[in-house]
Amino acid sequence: MNLRWIGFVASRYVSRGRRNSPSPVLAVVGIATGVLALIVILAVMNGFQLGFIESILEISSYHLRAGNFPEENQAILEERLSSLPGVQSVSPFREFQGLIRGRRTGQQALVVRGLAPDAPERDRGFGSRVLVEAGDFDIRDGRSILLGTELARRLQVRIGDEVTLFSVSNILSVPDSEEDSPAGPFLVKGIFRTGFYEYDVSWSFINIESAASLSDDGLFMGIKLDNRWEDRRGMERAAEALAGVPGSESYIITSWRDYNRAFFGALRTEKLFMFILVGLIFIVVGLNIFQAQRRSVLERREEIGLLRAVGAADRAVRLVFVWDGVIIGLAGTGAGLVPGLLIAFHIPLFFSILEGIVNAFLRLLNFMLPVFGGGEEFAVFSPAVFYIKEIPSRVIPHEVLLICMFGFFSALFAAWFASGKISRIKPAEVLRYE
Repeated sequence: MNLRWIGFVASRYVSRGRRNSPSPVLAVVGIATGVLALIVILAVMNGFQLGFIESILEISSYHLRAGNFPEENQAILEERLSSLPGVQSVSPFREFQGLIRGRRTGQQALVVRGLAPDAPERDRGFGSRVLVEAGDFDIRDGRSILLGTELARRLQVRIGDEVTLFSVSNILSVPDSEEDSPAGPFLVKGIFRTGFYEYDVSWSFINIESAASLSDDGLFMGIKLDNRWEDRRGMERAAEALAGVPGSESYIITSWRDYNRAFFGALRTEKLFMFILVGLIFIVVGLNIFQAQRRSVLERREEIGLLRAVGAADRAVRLVFVWDGVIIGLAGTGAGLVPGLLIAFHIPLFFSILEGIVNAFLRLLNFMLPVFGGGEEFAVFSPAVFYIKEIPSRVIPHEVLLICMFGFFSALFAAWFASGKISRIKPAEVLRYE
């Protein structure tokens, strides 16, 4: 078969349109809309979800955890784990549930994590996620404490104020005075923000030695890997490295997959269903292309009969209409891909332009119809409602490729199935009265 004439005829069909049928431009616009919508929606969803997941992994759960070991083995465990291939950092920490009280407020429940003073330098991922907005990350003093921004706001404390900290596991009731407190006063040295509301409202950091004096909870080793997806291999390597350490049979090494399993599963399910719902656009567009192609086959029966009469095979004539779908699929995918990526990589700018247009329209409406009165400025993600400073966006290449494949193959398959009746068209019957 000579594909040149097949492509030429197909391009003429697309460019000139069809009699009494919608223009192929509508099909191209439909595919482009679906591709653009999916790229932008999934980019924003990935930005939120991966931001939450990475906050949990970098701040809370680590990639691997080693626990249930004698504290006298801390040095040898830290040395052996740090020397493993693929290990980025090893950080000792303690963690317990506590109560904190400011001078002018009541008690507030929180999670207290004891860290080494050099934790941000030792664990770069942790240091990049915990942004100190006031003061410094200084827990060298045994009575220094860092509070989340929302927790500090609730306690009505600032840098230099004193708070009283209690361990829930070591007390049955909150003492009436600071002199009776098993912890004594702590000095607020820093206020941090992670961007994850749960941490900013209920977390604090103190010196690891102070945490040992407040709680009997054990010591843990938080392990960060170069690639968190190799956690299973990392667990095997860690188990082999600790095999000769006394008491190693009681050591417990767990992966980040074991923490917040329900939360990660919910995010995965949410993303899957969003992908399916928005992907219905391609099903609708594919059905429209299928119906349009079927009409095209019926309308061009004479042309098909003529092509068959001059020697074109059934397969070649069918490829004309398949190429029609290929052209529509490629044009629609390309038309949606380029603006979709531009918007996805510049989400804050796009939403600021969108908000400016909507606010200008609202101001014009209020000027022309003052009876409605003025109102607040419109914001897509208002800081008064959403706990974010800017809209995150994350483009994942293989998801973009999958979206483009959906857009392209929806047009290709629709054209293929619609052209199935070509083999039943008989040239003699079609051209009998021509």
